[in-house]
Amino acid sequence: MIPLSKQVQSLPAYLFSLFHKKKMALTAQGIDVIDLGIGAPDLSTPPFIIDKLIQEVRKPENHKYPPYHGCMEFKQAVTDFYQRRFHVSLDVDREVLALIGSKEGIAHLIQSMLNPGDGVLAPDPGYPVYQSAVHLAYGVTIPYPLNPEENFAPAFDQISERDCTRAKLMILNYPNNPTGGTVGLETYEQAVRFAKKNQLILLQDAAYDLVTFGDYQSPSLLQAEGGKDVGIEFGSLSKSFNMAGWRMGYAAGNEELIQGLGLVKSNRDTGQFPAIQKAGAAALNSSFDSVVANNRTYEMRFNIILPELEEMNVRAVKPRGTFFVWAQVPEGFTSQSFAEKMLDEAGIILTPGTAFGQQGEGYIRISLTHPVERLHEAVLRMKKAMKGG
Repeated sequence: MIPLSKQVQSLPAYLFSLFHKKKMALTAQGIDVIDLGIGAPDLSTPPFIIDKLIQEVRKPENHKYPPYHGCMEFKQAVTDFYQRRFHVSLDVDREVLALIGSKEGIAHLIQSMLNPGDGVLAPDPGYPVYQSAVHLAYGVTIPYPLNPEENFAPAFDQISERDCTRAKLMILNYPNNPTGGTVGLETYEQAVRFAKKNQLILLQDAAYDLVTFGDYQSPSLLQAEGGKDVGIEFGSLSKSFNMAGWRMGYAAGNEELIQGLGLVKSNRDTGQFPAIQKAGAAALNSSFDSVVANNRTYEMRFNIILPELEEMNVRAVKPRGTFFVWAQVPEGFTSQSFAEKMLDEAGIILTPGTAFGQQGEGYIRISLTHPVERLHEAVLRMKKAMKGG
């Protein structure tokens, strides 16, 4: 047997890769599987971004290695985006970094900060990659609860002094995956005060910051007074511009954190293809009309699907951000048993809430990244399975 490291041997398989394997196995049996588990946008990348990529691909200079901290066009676009949307000024050279998707950046930031045994306060429920990234950095994940009564904002008052002493870093994620929870600027201001009091660094995962509904606009951690003193924010073009496979993201914030992250990255990767970075710049510099259109589509899906779920006692509150339904399972089911029933009897992949932590028990996450007719089909199958036929 090949002797893998102890850290890798003790690392659970990535949840969504397991779902993919199950999906492939069922598909091979001729079963029509509807995958509502993974958050992969079904909408197309806007044509103007594709056109920009084609234009840049034809330029020989873009086939060379990119600058380690990112192409200036992309970094300037991030800087301009923060000034335009949040009225936050960033130093393009010192406070912005291009990433190969925000997932990569978060994992590398955690590695750049932790010594063996250092603790990280991570939300429960929360994105599973936080825990695996901490594990691979030889750190310790310290779950902290979210408050369902306050849009799943951090329950700061429930975090013990002991846990604060053990921790070096606290992870925030708004709009939140999996719950769809959203917060106002006051939550980030509270987080900054909490971080300064307890000598913590704040990591804000803002992958869904542009996927919002109604008059809600997601704020930035860096808008909070002192946010840049203790914080770093990660953004992604995957969800807002339907560029998941392009792998384009960014980090912005505290100069020392950016430089530490850049040092790890320059020793681990050589950056994203320059043509993709320049297409990403075109996205961030755009009017955001395509983002608004995306959000209208997702909001329409929520408005149609939530009442249908309610009919089978799968209850959820319409969120102000993300394209996830965070729903309570019907009475008599656990998260896992309900998800298994829907897979086995309806061919529907749902994510059990416990995949995101112990506090996810009693919930399932449903991704609305399918056309309405496909979502209708999924609900009809679920209703049939609940009726026993």
